[in-house]
Amino acid sequence: MSSISYKDAGVDIDAGDALVERIKPLAKRTMRPEVLTDIGGFGALVEISKKYKNPVLVSGTDGVGTKLKLAFELNRHNTVGIDLVAMSVNDILVQGAEPLFFLDYFATGKLSLDNAEAVIAGIATGCEQAGCALIGGETAEMPGMYPDGEYDLAGFAVGVVEKTKIITGKTIVPGDVVLGLASSGAHSNGYSLIRKLIDVSNIGLKSDFHGRPFADVVMEPTRIYVKSILALMEDIIVKGMAHITGGGITGNLPRCLPDHVAAQIDPAAWTRPALFDWLQQAGNVEPAEMLRTFNCGIGMCVVVAAADAEAAKAHLQASGETVWQIGEIVARPEGTEQVIYS
Repeated sequence: MSSISYKDAGVDIDAGDALVERIKPLAKRTMRPEVLTDIGGFGALVEISKKYKNPVLVSGTDGVGTKLKLAFELNRHNTVGIDLVAMSVNDILVQGAEPLFFLDYFATGKLSLDNAEAVIAGIATGCEQAGCALIGGETAEMPGMYPDGEYDLAGFAVGVVEKTKIITGKTIVPGDVVLGLASSGAHSNGYSLIRKLIDVSNIGLKSDFHGRPFADVVMEPTRIYVKSILALMEDIIVKGMAHITGGGITGNLPRCLPDHVAAQIDPAAWTRPALFDWLQQAGNVEPAEMLRTFNCGIGMCVVVAAADAEAAKAHLQASGETVWQIGEIVARPEGTEQVIYS
């Protein structure tokens, strides 16, 4: 019997090593002074900056979901890494955390160096946008676990916040204002429904959609709000934040609200991107279903005192965000929902 190698079983160690070498310059672009080790070790060492007197670590993990199925269909792998970073760093941001570092998990049946490099290049871009370091991860080649050409992604972000500056939402009171920051599209949520609507409508992914290929619109990467929000918090007290992901405003805004208040939200207060109009029409989707499935054009909600609303809005706009005042905080009648649409 001839000798059987690991490569014969479907795992190419040399390809994995080659990917690490390709990744190193991508990760190097994202480095922060707190990082003490290079890519390739068993673990990565990161110290806490001395600027924090009583630091608290904040962690988050997420994936990209079935948006990946469109990436496979389109053979477009260079932006889903941005989505991966965004989902975790935006989550930890809402508690006031500055993202420090990020790790990824990339799993596939047979490793394609080009596809994997494209994905991780997107992860590095996302880390640059968030100001955090890509310090490592795991590339798993598992024959028989995934169809040819497909892979799965998970990401893990760790940030730090001064204990006295943790944002909990506990200080939110009636009269406060809800600001909505524009999303870049559907971000990374609702894609099981999006894919179904693409199928039933027979729209071509290469079709023109308001002057852009539909594929570009539906694959637009998730916006990362880290730098603009951190800059805002240096000058203005932010009482609460909600990253608008799966569940929409309906499901996510209550996560930062005390039990005794509700948010009165006016969906007419912001400009809803054409993608969401198309989705609603293509599936005859009920308005309430739209608002609890998609972000509908609002990727992040920020709650501030009414006296700070205009200054906060101007500050965010100066950082490149599109911002609307989309609602206000009101007293919550017992037994009612925490998001009330007007």
